[in-house]
Amino acid sequence: MVSLLRQIVAGPRSRHPEAGLDLCYVTDRIIATSGPSDAYPQRAYRNPLDSLVNWLNSKHGDDWAIWEFRAEGTGYPDSAVYNRIYHYPFPDHHPPPFALIPNIMASMRNWLHEKEDRVAVLHCKAGKGRSGTVSCSYLISEEEWDVDKALKRFTERRMRPGMGKGVSIPSQLRWIGYVNRWAKHGKIYVERQVEVLEIHCWGLRDGVKIQIEGFVEGGKRIKTFHTFSSEEREIVRGKIEKDGGIVSFVSEVLATSGLAGTQSAKGSAACSMSSKQALSSSDSMRMSDEDRRTPSSHAKAGPEGLGNGDVVFRPSQRVVLPTNDFNIDVERRNQTAFDLTYVTAVAHVWANAFFEGNGPEQGGSADGSGVFEISWDAMDGIKGSSKKGIPAFDKIAVVWKTLTPDGKPGILIKEPAEGEEVPQSSPANWKGQENVEPSEEKDLGLRKSSPDDSTTDLSKVSSTESGKKNDGRRGCGASETPENSTLSVQGHSGKDFMQ
Repeated sequence: MVSLLRQIVAGPRSRHPEAGLDLCYVTDRIIATSGPSDAYPQRAYRNPLDSLVNWLNSKHGDDWAIWEFRAEGTGYPDSAVYNRIYHYPFPDHHPPPFALIPNIMASMRNWLHEKEDRVAVLHCKAGKGRSGTVSCSYLISEEEWDVDKALKRFTERRMRPGMGKGVSIPSQLRWIGYVNRWAKHGKIYVERQVEVLEIHCWGLRDGVKIQIEGFVEGGKRIKTFHTFSSEEREIVRGKIEKDGGIVSFVSEVLATSGLAGTQSAKGSAACSMSSKQALSSSDSMRMSDEDRRTPSSHAKAGPEGLGNGDVVFRPSQRVVLPTNDFNIDVERRNQTAFDLTYVTAVAHVWANAFFEGNGPEQGGSADGSGVFEISWDAMDGIKGSSKKGIPAFDKIAVVWKTLTPDGKPGILIKEPAEGEEVPQSSPANWKGQENVEPSEEKDLGLRKSSPDDSTTDLSKVSSTESGKKNDGRRGCGASETPENSTLSVQGHSGKDFMQ
């Protein structure tokens, strides 16, 4: 029964036939595994920690070490793995803060190069997205593999045949593309503060909430820096029709799936021009060659006649993020009866201003401003899946600029040289870490209009009738000053290093 449970939980991932554990050898020296557990009930359906340690000891003696990426906590103390563990935690289903990449790569390289028989054991929760991102990044940056070859290898070794890709989350794939460019241009990275000036949105539907998020606490937590209100929204073209409730939702589902003609959708074509015409006529929002190089995709106009508008969101106060990394989080709600709403869309997307500003190709002197564009279809879905619900818009463009406090260009981060001490991040609480990200409980389906502890009706944040600002919801609100201008990391001795 226990073995059956583990097979069910492993799902599409391959189990090692000899070890009987949920792990794979990506190469002879890189192992990817799901997060082991030392306590019940988790050890009944995940890799038992003692079984994993015994396997590694029997096959590799003392020549193994663990790299863990779990911001939610490892589930075991370091002493259980002889303290041979490197901590670089970041939230599940997301890419890492890019400033962690040079240190992760250098620490793995130093360990593997010091002795020929050594192996690096990488794990997150499932041993797929986060572990796959780091595995492929290492093969690309340290072993000079092509991106496609690295991704294909990880899929072949980690997944059962025909069960999907090993690394499938668009933002994680974008990060692997960043790593490839970083490695090809001298491995130079400059950390900067980034201000989000505007978000342009084509084909916006009613009831959509848009938030700006970024990493804090060295990447262990995602923080909401701003939630847009209707007062910060300017409709440029067309109109956004008032939410018609569940009937409107059903009409949109039929229209987007092609099961109904455009005339059956709620409302008539209200825009002065179609979304496609609006997108093509906006010179300021054209995609750059650099955007096409990463999975930003192209805009895809939604069905006509659904009361969509082209909108510019401008924050009423400055929104400054502590690092180049920024996330745009989106949720859409349709109102129903009995103080309930139906969540019909959930999605997000990560980008990095240094790479979107051509930093690697310009010797580390990235553009000081730019525009990141992405279509709805190319955004990340719920908890690492492709599931996003029906579109909340057709396409968005994030207008950003970098800040240079005291005239400084930013913090130069280079990969530590071979043999140098490499900083680690501070670990998350191994017994469990809560509130890692604001959207960790988001899903499609019925919800209360607002949480019990909220003072703002979430279902009306960007609706046609809402004029309220966010005024106190936990982790949200108007622009805040960044908590950290750099990522704080630690070495083995516990000494703080400032990158």
